[in-house]
Amino acid sequence: MLWKYSSYNSSGKKENGTIEAKDMQTAKAKLKAKGLIVTSLKEDKFADIGKLLRGNHKTKIDPLTLSTFSRDLSIYLESSISLVNAIRLISERFKNDKKLAPFFESISSLLNEGKNFYSALNEQESIELPEFYLQSIRISENGGTLVQILLELSDYLKKQHRLQKQISGAMAYPIFIILVSIAMVGFMLSFIVPKITDIFDQNKQELPAITEFVISLGDFVNDYWQIGFLSALCAYFAFVYAMKTNNAFKYKVDTFMLRLPFIGALIELGELSRFAYMNSILIKSGVPIVQSFKLGANILNNLVIKTLFEDASNRIVEGEKLSNILAKSKIYKVDIAFIQAVAIGEETSELSSILQSLAQLYTESNKDKMDAFLTLLEPMFMLIVGGMIGFIVVAMLLPIFSMSIS
Repeated sequence: MLWKYSSYNSSGKKENGTIEAKDMQTAKAKLKAKGLIVTSLKEDKFADIGKLLRGNHKTKIDPLTLSTFSRDLSIYLESSISLVNAIRLISERFKNDKKLAPFFESISSLLNEGKNFYSALNEQESIELPEFYLQSIRISENGGTLVQILLELSDYLKKQHRLQKQISGAMAYPIFIILVSIAMVGFMLSFIVPKITDIFDQNKQELPAITEFVISLGDFVNDYWQIGFLSALCAYFAFVYAMKTNNAFKYKVDTFMLRLPFIGALIELGELSRFAYMNSILIKSGVPIVQSFKLGANILNNLVIKTLFEDASNRIVEGEKLSNILAKSKIYKVDIAFIQAVAIGEETSELSSILQSLAQLYTESNKDKMDAFLTLLEPMFMLIVGGMIGFIVVAMLLPIFSMSIS
């Protein structure tokens, strides 16, 4: 639990903050060890309430923040600053951050108690850290390569954040076009079409089939748009919930996505790139290959490819090679170039460097494919929107032309 305290430091300056401890006596002991004279100490009940509302789940940390933390910590350690002092220096920048301040406070307290860095990160109860990150820290700390691995992790997290940002930015324009087109078509069907329809009713004119279809569609939109909107909203939330809770449903959706032309290739390249880069870091830091593959599979989003690598990690224990497992797998056939590169890495015992090269290759290839996809997507959406609006306009103009001719 968290405790709020007011105190004076050795310089006589007032210092307020929070500290994580199992009880008040432990909190007092931790503050005393830091050289603070405590004037007030009480449990932070709001933090406990927030924890209860979250279901005792830890808060997730932004990948870019974790990347910055890893980079700065690596630089401080490289400069021969002790781990405790390095954490203290970094925490100064986040002392007003309600989410991260307790995280750094907890780490500092655990380090002062004699815990190593991995144990401090693992035992703190504020922030949820990725399992691959924790395992990389554990192995590298024992092997004396913490500085190097922190830099590798920082680079990986930064690239993942950049990739997610690129995807979000790339999808912003198509989503905007879709929303605008829906709004425009809805506006025309709800307001423009009914006014023109009144003219046709007054003249008792026989209407073409295309015009009657548009008028019926407009009446339907006017009468049932609330139901349609709520149905779409419910369908969206039901889909998201099913994707999170029903693995069988998610597996079918992910299988369908992989079979889609072009989009399936984008998904596969992205997943293979993440798996390759993550495993290059883990193997380099000394994590056993079986454990490395399991941790690497956990960061994948597509359940089909994730299942493939989880199955591979289980079979590697029996002595099989990853390249042979992937080549013979009936779950999913990955890119043959990936299998061949892995086979070379296994034969030359350079799997880590091969995977890192594959990750860079696939990242660049995925970026090029995404750029090409967006280049085609923009005019395609413009044609679709123009076609829909043109269809409505033609449907409304045909009876008017007939009236003019007659």
